[in-house]
Amino acid sequence: MSEKNNQKATFLVQIVSQQHATWQGTVKWLEENKEIPFRSELELLRLMDSAIEKEDQ
Repeated sequence: MSEKNNQKATFLVQIVSQQHATWQGTVKWLEENKEIPFRSELELLRLMDSAIEKEDQ
């Protein structure tokens, strides 16, 4: 998150299952009303990071 605009991003994470020692589910970005499925914790973090970068632009 950028220090310039000091905006926050709100995410709703729903874990649907756990396989191979990782989570699968959906993440919803509330400010943009976008919902995206993810297959691992790493993918979840990348999706959230990507959303925050877009918000800072």
